[in-house]
Amino acid sequence: MGMRATLRRRMRGIALACLLAVWAPVLACGSSDGPDREGARRDVVYRIPVHGTIELGLAPFVERSLREAAAAGAAAAVLEIETPGGRVDAAQRIVNAVSDSEVPVYAFINRRAFSAGAMIALATRKIYMRPGSMIGAATPVTGEGEKAPEKIVSAMRSEMRALAEARGLDPRIAEAMVDEEVGVEGLVEPGKLLTLTTEEAVRVGYAVETADWETLLEDLGLASAETVVTEVNWAEGLVRFLTHPMVAPLLLSLGFLALLVELKTASFGLAGLVGVACLALFFGAHYLVGLAGWEELILLGVGFVLLGIELFVVPGLGIFGVGGVAAVLGSVFLSMVGSSATAVDLSQAAGGLSFAIVAVLVGGWLVLRSLARRGRLARSGIVLDQALESQAGYLAAPARPELVGATGVAITALRPAGVAQFGDERLDVVSEGEWIEPGTPVRIVRAEGYRHVVRPVE
Repeated sequence: MGMRATLRRRMRGIALACLLAVWAPVLACGSSDGPDREGARRDVVYRIPVHGTIELGLAPFVERSLREAAAAGAAAAVLEIETPGGRVDAAQRIVNAVSDSEVPVYAFINRRAFSAGAMIALATRKIYMRPGSMIGAATPVTGEGEKAPEKIVSAMRSEMRALAEARGLDPRIAEAMVDEEVGVEGLVEPGKLLTLTTEEAVRVGYAVETADWETLLEDLGLASAETVVTEVNWAEGLVRFLTHPMVAPLLLSLGFLALLVELKTASFGLAGLVGVACLALFFGAHYLVGLAGWEELILLGVGFVLLGIELFVVPGLGIFGVGGVAAVLGSVFLSMVGSSATAVDLSQAAGGLSFAIVAVLVGGWLVLRSLARRGRLARSGIVLDQALESQAGYLAAPARPELVGATGVAITALRPAGVAQFGDERLDVVSEGEWIEPGTPVRIVRAEGYRHVVRPVE
């Protein structure tokens, strides 16, 4: 027992020594991580461009850039803002990303930060403005350029006020940027919307003037820091382009117009591929930015199924066609507004959808009208290049006036078209409008080529 206990103590000692030998370098590296990270935080500043229209395609880019800045242990991230404004919901996503960022975020207004851009700037820790820059004019408007309803203005005013209060700034100045009824003594009188110049923003404590990027880094105490400029990758650029308020309706119009042309051609071809591709790009891009979800995609699928039933299963009924069109348009509309849409977004989506509908109707009429004039299409047999009129001697079937007065028996129900037996010959016939049961004796009263009109024999 004594030898066994001694052996156990020696084995424990060896195991402990081995563990210390393995973990000592790791612990040493861990203890040096703090200074290394602090050094990295002093040496790197991320410069994130926020340029152009604020739309939902921009939000993922800003979110990714802030995540990369945090992963790199950056000392700060600076949003370089030059924008006329844009979607409120897109700005809210960026504001949330700024608020949740592990890295201090600052705003560098390089000329203009209007509307949604002003909201994003107010969410940062401090605003820096170049001489001659402007911030404000944040009142929400409808798609027609008119001021949004009071409910929307009130929500925007409250959000701007909350952001200003969080930074210890005068909230009435932020409110005056949204609502012209709010006046601020020495800046703007009631009835006019507030837009601050660089000098005015500095005077009221809303911003710090900075000559350029290098001066900004000196103000942040990071003059020697390395600047990392984030760029939109090809996927983010494509999504931003496809979800742009001017591009999305055009993409939608082209998709439906191509499908309309495809329905008028003999088989599935180039027009169908273009239509499917355009709709896939539209819904795919809106799905990636969070506007479209599975609900909208399922609704789109249901709409196409209903349209297919109307076209190929029960043509002429109308119920499935109306339901299919309503489902498709509903899915498109919901994909353009998202789940947290404002009245402004609803108005813009309605305007974009209306534009797409008018473009499809007008474009479809023009395209289908010109199809017959295309010599290549006529030679391919897709369309006829000339009308075959009866006045010119073209008949679908030869006239048979000798059949007038002939009697026979209805083989199928005539409602009003069907088949009747006349001696040894079966003919396609049509009643004068009444329903004729099978087995009813009938007489041909008119023979117009292939069209034989019958009535019951009394």
